[in-house]
Formats: sequence, C-alpha cells, structure tokens
Amino acid sequence: MPKNTAIKSVLIIGSGPIIIGQACEFDYSGTQASRSLREEGIEVTLINSNPATIMTDPVTADHIYLLPLNVESIIQILEERQIDAVLPTMGGQTALNLCIEAAEQGVWEKYNVQLIGVDLAAIELTENRESFRQLMIDIGMQVAPSHIANSFLEGMEAAQKIGFPLVIRPSYTLGGSGGGLVYLEEDFGEALRQGLNASPTHEVLVEKAVLGWKEYELELLRDNNDNVIIICTVENIDPMGIHTGDSITVAPAMTLSDTGYQQMRNDAIRMMRSLGNFCGGCNVQFAQNPDTEELIAVEINPRVSRSSALASKATGYPIAKIAAKLAIGYTLDELSNQITKSTSALFEPTLDYVIVKMPRWNFDKFPGADHTLGLQMKSVGEVMAIGRSFQEALQKACQSQENSRSGLGADIKEWIRTEDIMERLVKVSDDRIYRLKDAIRLGIPEKTLKKLTGIDPWYIRQIKELCKYEEEIIRFNVPDDIPYDFFMTIKQAGYSDAQIAWLLRVKEEEVTKARYKLGIRRVYKQVDTCAAEFDARTSYFYSTFDEENESIPSDKPKVIVLGSGPNRIGQGIEFDYCCVHGLLAIKEVGYEAIMINCNPETVSTDFDMADKLYFEPIFWEHLIEIIELEKPLGVIVQLGGQTALKLAEKLHKHGIKIIGTDFKSMDMAEDREYFSDLLKSLNIPYPEYGAADDTDEALDIAARISYPVLVRPSYVLGGQRMKIVINDKELEQSVLNIFKHMPDNKVLIDQFLERAKEAEIDAIFDGDDIHIMGIMEHIEPAGIHSGDSNALLPTYSLSDKALESMKEYAYQLAVALNIRGLINIQFAIKDDKVYVIEANPRASRTTPFIAKAYGVPFLNIATKVMLGTHKLKDFKIEPHLTGYAIKEPVFSFNKFPKVDKRLGPEMKSTGESIRFIKDLKDPHFRELERNAAMFLYQ
Repeated sequence: MPKNTAIKSVLIIGSGPIIIGQACEFDYSGTQASRSLREEGIEVTLINSNPATIMTDPVTADHIYLLPLNVESIIQILEERQIDAVLPTMGGQTALNLCIEAAEQGVWEKYNVQLIGVDLAAIELTENRESFRQLMIDIGMQVAPSHIANSFLEGMEAAQKIGFPLVIRPSYTLGGSGGGLVYLEEDFGEALRQGLNASPTHEVLVEKAVLGWKEYELELLRDNNDNVIIICTVENIDPMGIHTGDSITVAPAMTLSDTGYQQMRNDAIRMMRSLGNFCGGCNVQFAQNPDTEELIAVEINPRVSRSSALASKATGYPIAKIAAKLAIGYTLDELSNQITKSTSALFEPTLDYVIVKMPRWNFDKFPGADHTLGLQMKSVGEVMAIGRSFQEALQKACQSQENSRSGLGADIKEWIRTEDIMERLVKVSDDRIYRLKDAIRLGIPEKTLKKLTGIDPWYIRQIKELCKYEEEIIRFNVPDDIPYDFFMTIKQAGYSDAQIAWLLRVKEEEVTKARYKLGIRRVYKQVDTCAAEFDARTSYFYSTFDEENESIPSDKPKVIVLGSGPNRIGQGIEFDYCCVHGLLAIKEVGYEAIMINCNPETVSTDFDMADKLYFEPIFWEHLIEIIELEKPLGVIVQLGGQTALKLAEKLHKHGIKIIGTDFKSMDMAEDREYFSDLLKSLNIPYPEYGAADDTDEALDIAARISYPVLVRPSYVLGGQRMKIVINDKELEQSVLNIFKHMPDNKVLIDQFLERAKEAEIDAIFDGDDIHIMGIMEHIEPAGIHSGDSNALLPTYSLSDKALESMKEYAYQLAVALNIRGLINIQFAIKDDKVYVIEANPRASRTTPFIAKAYGVPFLNIATKVMLGTHKLKDFKIEPHLTGYAIKEPVFSFNKFPKVDKRLGPEMKSTGESIRFIKDLKDPHFRELERNAAMFLYQ
C-alpha cells in the first residue's frame, strides 16, 4: 500500500545521553529515520537531550528540541507543533518507556497523535516478562522454565521451584541492567534485590539458566502486508550467560546448520507476526542446544536495537531508513534497495564475507570493578571488522580495538603461565579471546577448552590454525625468506606486518618491504548486500588480500577523514559528530570526502554519508595502503580525537599532508616541556611542571614544585591514569602504575592549584583571525576532569579581567602554535589570575555542545578553514543563546556497584546532556552549585 498521506509531521524520540547499554547506535538510527521521512516530504520534529549527536543537528531534522526526555517536554512540543504521529522505535528503551508513560497519562490521545512503527500492546507484550513468556507458549514456542516475581518473597519461592543455576531478568530495562546469573543459593538474595530495584515496575523473571547453549540474534523487518524478511543472522561466539553486548559476535552464523537456521528463521517470523499491529524493525534472540539443536526464545525487541546498527553495517541494508518508511505505510516491495537501486527492499541480504563485532571495555577507568562478564552489559563501545574469512575479520577486529594489540596475539602481551590462563578462561573477562589463543598455543586440548568456555569447537579450531601458522613463521630467519604462497596465506588470515615482525624479531618496516617486493598488497571489495549478484551503486569498501580490486580511485581531489574508532570513556560520540560535519564540509567545497572508521554504531560510517567509506581499523598498516591507493590531497586528524591525532607523526614522517594544523604544531602542544617553554616565552602564567622518565626524577620534580601535584602520562585523552597526589608514597605508586601500562610515555607532573576555578575556550583560527566559539566555566572546582564537571555556557562568575586574559592567551597560543582550524584551551583561575593548563589542537569533547547551544555550524566552518578554502571573514557567525546552557555529565556507575564513585582528574562519565536555563536563579543550577561546593571538603 502507498504511504499514509494523512501523516504530514512526525515526532522522533531520541535516546538521551550515552550510557552503558545505550550508546551512539541510536544516534545512527534516529538520524537515518529522520532523513528517510524528510525524503517523503514529512516535517520531522526531534527531541533528545544529548548535544553530541548528529540527530539533534539542523542538517537532520526540521525542528530540534534539546530538552529532558520526560512527559512535560513532550507536552511542550505538542503544544507548539502540529504533530500527526510519533515514532518511538528509534530511541532505544528510553524512547519506548517515555512513549508508554505519555500514553498512560493520555497525552497521545489528548493531542490526537498516532503511534507509528509499533503499538503499545506490542511494547507491553515484549517488555513485560510474564506477558512475553505466555505469548511464546501460546504460539508454540519453547521458553526456559521460569516464574515472574514482584516481591522478594515471590522471587525466593520461584528459585526454590526452578533450582540453580538460574537467571534474573528485570522488566523494562536496558543493557541487562539489574540482571544476573546466579549459581549458588547464598548469592540469590542480593541479586534478586538488585533486579527488583532495577525494574521500573519492580518485576523480574526468575528463569532456569541454559548454560552452554549457543546464542543467536536475528534482525527482521515487517510491513503492513505482513511481509517479513531476515536482514541478518548474528552468532555469539560466547555461549548463553554473557550479555550479547559483551560478546564477540559473527555474521553470517558460522556454526549453524541449514535445518537449524530454517527453524530459527521460521520461529522468528512467527514471533514477529504474533505482536499484532506492528511494522518496522525487530530483534529476536534465541538459545540453541548445541547437541540437539533444540531452540528456546530468549527475547524480542520491537524496535531498532544495538544489533540493528551492526546488521545495517554488516549487510549494507539500511534498516532504520527502511523501518521509518514502513512506519508511514509503505510496503517492502514498494521500496527500492538503497545499494543496488535496481531491486526492491523485499529481499534478504547475502554476504560473501565475514564480519566480527568485538566489544570495547573501559575497566581501567573503574579501579576495583569486577571484570567478570555476565548478563549485565559492561562494554562502552564496539568495533566491527570485515574480512573474506573468520580469521581475517577476527584479527582486524583485534587491530581495531585500540588496546595496543596488533592482532590476535603474536605480540608482547601474550600470557605464558598455564594457571593464570586457565583461570581466565573460566572467569570470563574482557581478554578471554586472547587467553583462549594463549591456551591453544600452550597445547591445552580442544575438548578441555570447549568444556571450560562453551565456545563451539569450530572457532577453537580456527584459532588453532593461527597458532600453526605462527609455528611456521618462526622457522624463517628474515621476512625475505617467506615464500609468496605462504606470505599470502598468512596475510589472508589477518596477520599484520607488526605481528609477523614480532614473531621474526625484526622491524615492522622490514616485513612491509618484503611483502611489497612480492607484490602482496591489499585490494578492496564492495559491500553490496547481494554477493555481487546485482550491480551495486555504493562506495562502501573493506580490504582483503585477493586479485581483483573493486575500489577504483576517481580523478577528483580527495580528502580523507580519520574517525575516532570505538567509543570509550573520554572519546565518544562527540567526535563522530565532528567527523560527519567534516565530511559534509569537504563535499560542499567540491572535494571527494573519504571516511575511514571501524565503529558500526556511528553516523559517519553510514553507507551514503561520505563519497567513499572504508570500513577499516584505524591502524597504520591499513591506513597507509588506502592513502597509497587514493592519493588524497591530505588527511584530517583534528576531528577524530586522540585516535586520529596519534597517527599524525607517522603521516608526517611519510610525507603525507595533514590538513589544517601540521604535526610540528600539534607536537608542540602535546610536548609538555616545549609547551611550558612556549608559555614562558609568551609571558603566559602556567602551573609549575616537570617531565619524568623514571620514579626518581618524578620525586625530584615533586620536591621542587611541592605537593599536591597532578600526575599524568603524556599523549592521552580523558585524563587516563591521571591522579592528584599529596606525598611521595602516592606519587611513587602513581608513576609506577603509569610506566607499567604505558612504558613509552613520559610522566608529567604539574603543580595543582587548590581551590581554583576551571574554564575552557573552544576557538577557530585561520592564520589571521580567531573566533572564540565559546567560553565554558566549570561549576565544580579545579581537580575534577572537564568531562565529569557540570559546566555553564557562557561563564557566570568569572571577572571581565579574567575573560579578557583568556581571550588574549587564546589568540597568542593560536598564533604561536600555527593553528589552522580548531583549538581547545583549558584554564585555571585563582585569585583572578588566569593560568593555562593545556591546549589541544583539535576538536574537543565540548565542541558539539557549544555548536548546539549557540546554534552555529562551527564544525562546518572549522573544516573549511582547515582546508584553506575559506577564511573566518567569509562566514556570518551569529550565535544565539538566551540565558545559559548547562553541560551535565552522565555516569554508568550502576554497572559497577563496588567501584570508587568519587570524581577526580581521570574522566569516568559515559555521556552528557544539555539543559537550558533562563537565569542563575534557576533551582536546578542552584542545586548543582551546592553539590559542587561539597567537592572542596571531600
């Protein structure tokens, strides 16, 4: 049927600030849905409180409301706008819960707003654990034995009936919050209390644990004519018992038999059709007995999920875009395949490659946290890798994680103690896949590994084959001795030159030289959704080692944007926002925009955002071969956070132009010794400092400066391993900890200015003129990381004298550092004297916030300045902000109940929200100010 022409305006509800379990995948889905609806001439209004998103940008929707996600905000929008329908399936659990709450209060009915994409009955069926269990039984599906509990007593009775081990699943939660796997009766009471408290309806499902069963996810789409298609089948390498967000996953399913797949497919379609009046995207999860192939339904999510973004990037099928069109009445056969342009959307993608998704954890930010993985999601981000084989994709995923690994092992981080390795296999943690490789390398039998881990033997044998390759590699003396066929085999198995160099105990450059000598270079294959059955019209590529190259460089001048890799604390969605605006600006000035990134949750990796997308690790070996193929005018590193910035030196050494601020200037800002000398020459005040290469040197510096001092490693983001110490003992512990984890970094020791205020400037400099985008004042005193501080824009208590000093210092530094583009400068203000703490010659965490608060496309302007096509005088910059904007950090401490929640110089927040206030009398601001004052007495 054609689209519903009665729907002329749609409200999309976003997911709010980034938290563990709900990350930037919903920015991707919301952005894609909004663009899809606007293509149909529909007016889109969007509500979200997260300023670091593309979905809350004027390029995405007609009307943006940066408001708290509550019913009051919904009513405000409905009073101001004529809204015909609301689409709540693009904002995760937050949007669904808000939609339910508004419905219960009669809001949608009062304002005559139609719910599209899902209905309340479907939400209730899937989110209420008892309703879901009963529905599955009614349609003939098997479920694990379970009982619902709304009280502690009911939960204890359910446990007695089911027996241990068992699973606790709270209703209406996200990312497994409050859930848990309980082996022993004595642990059940505390786990039950956590589950009941986590559920907004005080309800949990107590379920028999199906330990050792395999876990699968299917992504589906359904239209109004009841057509259902399977977009992607994803297999978890880890068995049941580990949250799918914390599991390494693979597509297509590698160990699923054809009969098993057909049953799973039929059951998933039956489950989706049982949800009543529902069209759009859906995620279904199954557990399968590995011995009998018996299936049980685990859950169904009637919305775009975390896995939807992964499935979209894995297949090239734009799930959120199509789901939005289905929500307004289209059927799948009426829509075109966005990749081929010649076939309909009523088809199931076929993959002629393998994708591996690997989570990214940040346990180092939470000292004392339990690293054990279970039913509560703990990862903060993820990477996706594409290869022609599982081995290649797995190794590329390891290279993408940015944890100093060059692949799956074959590096300095391998373990050799059998006892430690075996313990880690039983107690599942973030490094399990590496420990599995170590165990295989040490000769632990396959059956033992299967028993300990529950991982399918096929995966164990794949990794065992890698170990055999390594035994063969070390027989050669030098890279030039490796014959062509074997060299090609190990490269096709995903080995980086750095891994081969480690095994041969030679330099990486020697391996690369030998490989090039043999003519072994990467080629690039197209992601086309149909295994090359039809011609594809997309420029979405991945690398492999083969004969035919499908990525043909154009004659247009090109610019490469380096992405920020996986989300983690200190480097999140805000840098993807910067990259997207960079791509748009590059295209606007007539250059070809090329994106390199490995994060499937991002808008920058959407198939049609850049002129050309390489879904590749932000890893030198991959980067240099793309550059050699494309021959760009240069590479932009200012937008991708520390990930991109860390590659600037290698780009510089290889003679590759860095667009904007050059490497030498960047290095000046990062080199604390040089930077402090620069400040001294400019007569700009700064805290006393010192740079140490060992503990004795650090102690000498601290004695000269006097305690308290701030200790930190050089070249890091998010205040990583940064601490305030007050004596020699604490200093020694902190310095040794830094050298243990970052042996190549210097340790920086700065005087800590007690009871100082902190502020920061974001600015654009074009070589002549500077534009101060904004000056933010932190509400908390100095000593709390800027990412963890509440901050006000514009400032509220700093004197005019201090503000003028900050502006003057910003200009002087921009000139001295030869900035072209963005710079972020952080200040401490004590007794009205302004000190410069640091300068970052790149986009910062606060750049998107300032752009949203003032309503100015600062990233677009900055990119054009970097490119040299524009000067600041070419733009009419008109900031508009009535009152103040507050940046409020958001934390995910609920995932780590036993960690130290005190804030300090190392960042711990996972996201942020924006709130607008009229004046400083606002009660919310007053409360933040009172809370901030308490930090002085901690």
